[in-house]
Amino acid sequence: MSVRELVVLGTASQVPTRHRNHNGYLLRWDGQGLLFDPGEGTQRQMLRAGVAAHDLNRICVTHFHGDHSLGLAGVIQRINLDRVPHPVTAHYPASGQHFFDRLRYSTAYRETVRLVERPVATDGELERSAAYALEAHRLSHPVEAYGYRLVEPDTRRMLPELLAERGIAGPDVGRLQREGELNGVTLDEVSEMRRGQRFAFVMDTRLCDGVHVLADGADMLVIESTFLDEDVQLATDHGHLTAGQAAAVAVRAGVRHLVLTHFSQRYSDPGEFERQAREAGFTGELTVARDLMRVPVPKRR
Repeated sequence: MSVRELVVLGTASQVPTRHRNHNGYLLRWDGQGLLFDPGEGTQRQMLRAGVAAHDLNRICVTHFHGDHSLGLAGVIQRINLDRVPHPVTAHYPASGQHFFDRLRYSTAYRETVRLVERPVATDGELERSAAYALEAHRLSHPVEAYGYRLVEPDTRRMLPELLAERGIAGPDVGRLQREGELNGVTLDEVSEMRRGQRFAFVMDTRLCDGVHVLADGADMLVIESTFLDEDVQLATDHGHLTAGQAAAVAVRAGVRHLVLTHFSQRYSDPGEFERQAREAGFTGELTVARDLMRVPVPKRR
């Protein structure tokens, strides 16, 4: 059975707290596992969340600040210790290759798994498979940073009532799908296009074009909201977003489920993030992320 969900491993920003680990997010997408921004402590959080190294197919790092990447060393070594039976692909800003190399080879261990390095140097599509296309777009932060976007291909949905009206059933349905026409009935007459799902992951950034491109039409948008709106100048100065800014992006983009995360340790009431997001006009499904929670991706339209 296919599963599409976000497993939240950590939600703190620069400084972890008693209740928030550094960043870490696993997207389960059917049989694939995409790990985003493994901060310090990610390996232990994976254990607590029931996530195994075997679940990982891709690692996507937005930028090389420690709260988004210091967990790479442990995760990579765990992948090798557990002898994961498939290659694992790593995406990260190409300008940070020296950081990736240091983390990958920070201590001695035996490499048993093929780790495929696919650094990101420009906006656009990184990988494409039958299941999804993975894109990256540049963000605005003091160091080079990219957000990621997963786009499922559109598919065609057959409409049983229209098939029945035209007397098409059994093997003839498959034949119509393959050939596009059967006994004068076209595929368009008895089916409709079904939009593929979209998932976006936006971490440390000011408002910029990349944020809007990534969020556009997302079924789920995971986005940083480090600051509350009253600290908007701090957010801008340090290359971050506020809760209201993140929600306004989601409104403009038509996001279905907004997940706010990456919270500054200066705030003690997570309810304020939800309140400000609602005040900004977001009326869809809204989650203020907590460590170890699981958030289902919205069902297809």
